[in-house]
Amino acid sequence: MSDLRLGDKAPNFDAETSEGKINFYEFLGDGWGILFSHPADYTPVCTTELGVTAKYKDEFEKRDVKVMALSVDGVESHKGWIEDINSTQNTTVNFPIIADEDRKIANLYGMIHPKADNTLTVRSVFIIDPEKTIKLMITYPASTGRNFDELLRVIDSLQLTANHKVATPANWKNGEDVVISPAISSEDAKNIFTKGFKEVKPYLRMTPQPDKK
Repeated sequence: MSDLRLGDKAPNFDAETSEGKINFYEFLGDGWGILFSHPADYTPVCTTELGVTAKYKDEFEKRDVKVMALSVDGVESHKGWIEDINSTQNTTVNFPIIADEDRKIANLYGMIHPKADNTLTVRSVFIIDPEKTIKLMITYPASTGRNFDELLRVIDSLQLTANHKVATPANWKNGEDVVISPAISSEDAKNIFTKGFKEVKPYLRMTPQPDKK
């Protein structure tokens, strides 16, 4: 098992994919990235997930996010499966799927959980920032499909909080009020947050999202 944690540098790798050989860092460039794994090709939940990912292309591009999927099956299997995804999900897969037959990348990122399955990857998600730092890790069991609206919400939060001294509260959505960092005094907050803020408690101060007009 990998011992990767939040804040660690995402390991780089070269991989054969459905779109040819790709270096992970070169693929990401200077933007954000999502790396996510799937138990196997030709499986029902994975088929729906990759279909949704393809349909969310514009939303990911709006946030400067590139997506790369991983399965322990081979390139030819991926290509056949992509045809199924396109036809059943009414979309066109527009991102690479890694062929990780030797499970090298899956082990590098800790995507195989032996107590769940000794050989297949679980549904792992890694969100990686432009400095190649792991900013979020989520692991789902094979039986539970991911919520891609939640992944977009998390990316919005990560990108906002990377540039402003705020945090996002429970169930926050883009455009809603945010929390002022406890490290900022209320006096300093008056100058930083020109839209004003509401002090619910000294440690809980709400302000309009700073990057919204």
